[in-house]
Amino acid sequence: MIFLPSAIEQLSEPTSVALAQSIQIEEMITPLSPQPIRTSYVVQGSGNTPILLIHGFDSSVLEFRRLLPLLAPTHPTWAVDLLGFGFTERQRDIGYSPAAIKTHLYHFWKTLIGQPVILLGASMGGAAAIDFALTYPELVQKLILIDSAGLKGGSALSKLMFPQLYSLAAEFLRNSQVRDRICRSAYKNPNLINDDTLCCRDLHIEMANWKESLITFTQSGGYQAFKLEELGKIGQPTLILWGDSDRILGTKDGDKFRQAIPQSQLIWIPDCGHIPHVEKPEITAQHILDFTGKIL
Repeated sequence: MIFLPSAIEQLSEPTSVALAQSIQIEEMITPLSPQPIRTSYVVQGSGNTPILLIHGFDSSVLEFRRLLPLLAPTHPTWAVDLLGFGFTERQRDIGYSPAAIKTHLYHFWKTLIGQPVILLGASMGGAAAIDFALTYPELVQKLILIDSAGLKGGSALSKLMFPQLYSLAAEFLRNSQVRDRICRSAYKNPNLINDDTLCCRDLHIEMANWKESLITFTQSGGYQAFKLEELGKIGQPTLILWGDSDRILGTKDGDKFRQAIPQSQLIWIPDCGHIPHVEKPEITAQHILDFTGKIL
C-alpha cells in the first residue's frame, strides 16, 4: 500500500483496516489521457451479479468500509475511487468533470467487471450512478441510490465561495475544523464519530493534486440537476434509501426521486443522517439484499 498516505497506519477499526489493506491499483487505459490512470478500487466476495459502489463528493472507497463486507458474502462487491477523488491518480492534464468521471467509470467497468451490475451511488455518487445508468442502460441491472444528489445542480465546493476564489475555497475545505463541521452534519448520532472516522474522512486529501482536481471539477459545474423527464427514462428497478434525519440534502428529495423514477421504491432509514451506509450499515445492507433477492 505504498501508494496510500502514511496516515493510513492511524486506522483503528477492523473494517477500516481490512478495507484499506484490500485496496488495489489498476493502470487504467482511457481516452482521457495518453498515460494510464492509476485507479484505486476494492473487490470482495463471489456470486453472480456484481454490485458496484460509488462514493460521494470529496470521499473515497473507505466510505464503504462498513457496508461492503456485509454485501460480499452474497455478491462480488466492487468499490472504485472516481476520477479526481479518493486514491485514484490525479493527472494534471485531465479535465475533471462529470463527463470525464463517466468515461473513466465505463473503462473501469469494461476492464475489470465486464458484465451488468447492480449500481449503487451515495450522495454525489448517486448523481454519477444515474448519469451512468442513463448513458449505459444495458450495463446496469438495478440501481440503488443512498441520499442521492441529482435534483440540485453544482459542485459542493461552488457553494462555498465565488469562482475567482476557488483556490481559497479548496483550502477552506481542507481545514480540519471545517471538515469536522461537515462530518458532524452528516451524522444523526455524533457519538459514532471517532478518530478512525476522521482518518477515513481525511486520508485522500493528502494525495497529489487533490486541490487542483477539486478546483477543476468545480469549474466544470459539477453534476447538474437532472430533469424530471430524464429521471423518467430510468428503466431499471430502483431502490432509494434515505436517512430520515439527513441534514446535508434534507428529506424532500427522497420522495421526489420516488415520484420521478418509474420502477422505484423509497425506504427511510430511521434515526439516521446523510450516510446510512456508514451510520446504519446493517439495516442498509439488509434493505439492499432484500432488493437484490439475497438474505443477510
